Amino acid sequence: MSEVVITKENFDEEVRNYRGLPILLDFWAGWCGPCMMLGPVVAEIAEDFAGKVKVGKVNVDEQPELAAAFRVESIPLLVVVKDGAIVKQAVGYRSKDAVIELLGL
Repeated sequence: MSEVVITKENFDEEVRNYRGLPILLDFWAGWCGPCMMLGPVVAEIAEDFAGKVKVGKVNVDEQPELAAAFRVESIPLLVVVKDGAIVKQAVGYRSKDAVIELLGL
């Protein structure tokens, strides 16, 4: 499963009302160095754990409403959502192993 671009238009369908796999949301921006370092890690997780986790990317510059709703103050921000509820979150670059641990996989 590849990464899904999350927007305010598809948020309810892809995240809020989604039941099943845990969702890893990556809040990022193109000008953010640590975000650019984390991007390939998140992409690997989406590929390696297809069928076990859903991965969504939220560009905070393009989706300021979602960034505000999640109270994003620093990026990159990883948020784990399960059945519409936030269960974990972490700010800053994380290694692949640390992201896997965050997901509980």
